[in-house]
Formats: sequence, C-alpha cells, structure tokens
Amino acid sequence: METIGQKIISEINSLNIKKGQAALCWLGQHSYVLKLGKTVIYIDPYLSLDNGRNFPPPIKAEELTNADIITGSHDHIDHIDRRVWPTIASKSPSSVFVLPRAVKDSVQKETGIPENRLRGLNDGETVKIKDVTISAIPAAHEFLDYDEKTGLYPHLGFIFEGNGVTLYHPGDCCIYEGIHAKLRKWKINIATLPINGRDAERYSRNCIGNMTYQEAADLAGSIKPSLTIPAHYDMFTGNSIDPKLFIDYMKVKYPELKTMLMEHGKVTKIN
Repeated sequence: METIGQKIISEINSLNIKKGQAALCWLGQHSYVLKLGKTVIYIDPYLSLDNGRNFPPPIKAEELTNADIITGSHDHIDHIDRRVWPTIASKSPSSVFVLPRAVKDSVQKETGIPENRLRGLNDGETVKIKDVTISAIPAAHEFLDYDEKTGLYPHLGFIFEGNGVTLYHPGDCCIYEGIHAKLRKWKINIATLPINGRDAERYSRNCIGNMTYQEAADLAGSIKPSLTIPAHYDMFTGNSIDPKLFIDYMKVKYPELKTMLMEHGKVTKIN
C-alpha cells in the first residue's frame, strides 16, 4: 500500500503542467513541492521527525525520489534540514541543492553532499537548473545580518521562474528598506509569505521572527502577486498565528488580490 508521501510524489510526477501553470503542494511551515513544467523543486523541505512538530512530515526523506532541485533559504533546521539532506541527495541522485553561499561550505562539510551538487547564491545572483531560473534577494530574519567582510547575506529569499510562472519564496523575512523595489523587478504570480510575526517573548527564547500578518498583507498589496499564500504559522505551537486573520485582512484592505489557504499534503494546480 502506498504511503501518503508516495501518493503525493506519484501525483506530482503524473501531472501535466501546461505553460503558465504550476503545481504546488504544502508540506507545512514554509516547505513546498513546486512543479514548473517538468522540473520538480522542493522548497525548504523540513522533513525531520522532531518532537516539537505539530504534525509529521507528509513526505519522508527516504521517499523523496523525484527532486530536481532542493532549496534552503537559510541555515535553520526548518529551512535547511541538514539531517535529511544526505538522504535526499541519495534518493534523488541527480538533484541540485541551492542555498546561501554564506553557509555553503559549512553545509557541505556536515552533510557530505558533493560540492558540485551545491549552488551557493547571494543577493542579485541567479542560477539556471534545467528549465527553471532561481534568483536570490536578501531576507531580514529579523535583521539582514550582512557580513561586510565577505559581502554575503546568510538569509535569502528565492524567486523561481519557469514554465511562464514566477513564484516568490521569501524564506524567513521581515520588511526591510528596499525589499519592495527589489521585488518589483519581477511580475510575481505566486507569493508564499510568512505571517507568524514576532514579539519580545519569542525573541527572548531565540525564536526569531517574521512579518506580521498585516505586514505580509501590505507587502502583497505593494507587489501585487496574482496569488498570495500565507505560510509559516502551523508547525510549532509557540510560534503561530491564525491564518484567517491574514485572509480577512486581505479581503478588506486588498479585495482585488487573490489569496488561498493550502492544506498539508494536497497537490494543487495553479493557473
């Protein structure tokens, strides 16, 4: 009998994605499976079986056999899951891993993934893998944490372009000066925005924050994606928010913009 993860992978593999379409499956937190054309991308897959999770990963690392690209926007376990990257690399042997250049050497040393399968990016840089182009911009988590000596940013957002679709994945990010201008370089079709926010109590226990749901809504109102999907609110009890607050706020303030709540493990075709 097929597991849930195997069913998701079979469905992703069998989908015929027409020009201008994408398939998206939410794995929880800020993790997605994205299919553009024939290319399958795992965005920040968090698949470790940690006790603090509110639910298990829909796909197990050992089931992940169809990846062309795996991304990690920054070096926190729910975005670069170092414990499972070696398994993913083994089960999807032709896959390429995209991550901030600031952490590339450290990740390579710990995971043992061959360097020629790792692509390190920094602000303004782009890599093309198969028929998908990935561009990087900085993310502020809660600060930009720019290293003046190396010129590198440890936290990135990724813009995926392929099959006539552009998707923006901010990683963990707060609003910072210049982010709107950077994003207006693209006509974004899909934006997956973190909404869990931040506060002193969380920061005091080293739980670093994101946009509030209002800030995420205002970012969407500025860059006007065709579809905005809230994320990063569901995984940990002490770092959550009701996504309906975001949806309701968008309906009132930006009624012309489309939003969607995703379900864990459900594959959705987006036009």
